[in-house]
Amino acid sequence: MSTIGAYFRLARVGWVLVREGVVSALPTQDLPPAVGILKSMLEPLTRFRAKKQPRSERLTRAVGRLGPSYVKIGQFLATRPDVVGVDWAVDLAMLQDRMAFFPTDAAKTAVETSLGRPISDLYTSFEEPIAAASIAQVHPAEVNGKKMAVKVVRPGVRQRFANDIEGMYVVARMQERLMPSSRRLRPIEVTRTLEQTTKMEMDLRLEAAALSEIAENTADDPGFRVPEVDWERTGRDVITMEWIDGAKMNDVPALRAAGHDLEKLAEVLIQSFLRHTLRDGFFHADMHPGNLFVERDGTIVAVDMGITGRLGKKERRFLAEILYGFITRDYMRVAEVHFEAGYVPAHHDVAAFAQAIRAIGEPIHGQPAETISMARLLALLFEVTDLFEMQTQPQLILLQKTMVVVEGVSRILNPRFNMWKAAEPVVGLWIRDNLGPKRIASDLKDGMKAGLKLAEALPEIAAKTETLHRELVHMSEHGLRFDPETADAIGKAEARHSRSGRVALWIIAISLVVIAFAVV
Repeated sequence: MSTIGAYFRLARVGWVLVREGVVSALPTQDLPPAVGILKSMLEPLTRFRAKKQPRSERLTRAVGRLGPSYVKIGQFLATRPDVVGVDWAVDLAMLQDRMAFFPTDAAKTAVETSLGRPISDLYTSFEEPIAAASIAQVHPAEVNGKKMAVKVVRPGVRQRFANDIEGMYVVARMQERLMPSSRRLRPIEVTRTLEQTTKMEMDLRLEAAALSEIAENTADDPGFRVPEVDWERTGRDVITMEWIDGAKMNDVPALRAAGHDLEKLAEVLIQSFLRHTLRDGFFHADMHPGNLFVERDGTIVAVDMGITGRLGKKERRFLAEILYGFITRDYMRVAEVHFEAGYVPAHHDVAAFAQAIRAIGEPIHGQPAETISMARLLALLFEVTDLFEMQTQPQLILLQKTMVVVEGVSRILNPRFNMWKAAEPVVGLWIRDNLGPKRIASDLKDGMKAGLKLAEALPEIAAKTETLHRELVHMSEHGLRFDPETADAIGKAEARHSRSGRVALWIIAISLVVIAFAVV
């Protein structure tokens, strides 16, 4: 029945996208001819005003009408240019996560329910909200004379998102069935990732944990920190943290007025991001200017840790080798790393892939470093990987998206910023430590740990193997049998499925009749 509801919700989504001119802007290249015919039939339904506006404005207005869930979905898809295309990803990245405030009384109720204590016991003062997004809003507060920021989850947002994500699953399944070429992008897996990351973002205890982890990782890093968390006043629906006073990183006049060195800030930002990625394998994945502040002493403070990314040691090593290969123009090694990592199917030719990588790398070496656009580089890389059936790597896509955003912030501060030069000290140190003699020692240490764990598990593995062997022998001699309870459960499940299918058909039929009468 939830799927039936998803179809009706998708019908509303489709109507909004048609009316706001988003559908008319969609490309039909590589799609069945019927899609182009349908698009032409829907064209007259588009608002006349929408036809005159840029695609990004149409998209922003349509998503705003659809509500908070779709703002979050749009922002997530902006991180997946491999799925929606680079141009559409750029448009989606312009979505502003600014929603209407919900009542302060509702926020206080959510805080009290989550923490089990009255507001008067928790805060000296609790003021009206100053910012509201799709998932939560922020209130200034005070605790024992210290100013704090209190982030509270929007009431009802979890149920609304659960309803809307069901529609996304329907679309993903249809895409895989009707467009076989899109299967390498794993749309169902993409939707599952969206569901998981958003659920985690709605649990503010996890954001607090991310802040705590990054604070530990960066304790000795120069020029970068995150807010301190008040764990006593943090729960599933509320997080209380230190209030940050500072200028936003895209407010260049304010930064200049405060006497900050903009080139130095850009350098610190890039180097901090690379340290978190390569050294720690854990990074802030939403580092847009609104989440970055500069304090009076020049320290960069990153807030809103709802979206984070992780890379394992092996992934970091592959990433470093790919970057190093581009820098040294060793395109064959870059290609080999893609195959060793399993990113490109083994039936393709390594030399041919290296040739395609060369087509990306050589133009880079022919330009000044400050003119190289990371966004353009990624666009070329996606085109090449499409040719070679490279499957989507969500963790790398999130990293690449964040790198583009961080580069953009740095270029706001310094339009001629040389990202490669600024990155060299951090990347070079990591490569020397992890791709040289130290790598062998690290691998041996990891191998010894894995061997010890395997030795400890051997008795249990042997016992399970013996049990499995006995069950297989018994099955081969006597056949596979269901016990009476299992057989009865299967029968009941089939009966329920048949009944729900008949009910769904009747609902669809009745709905069509109602619509027909309404049209008449």
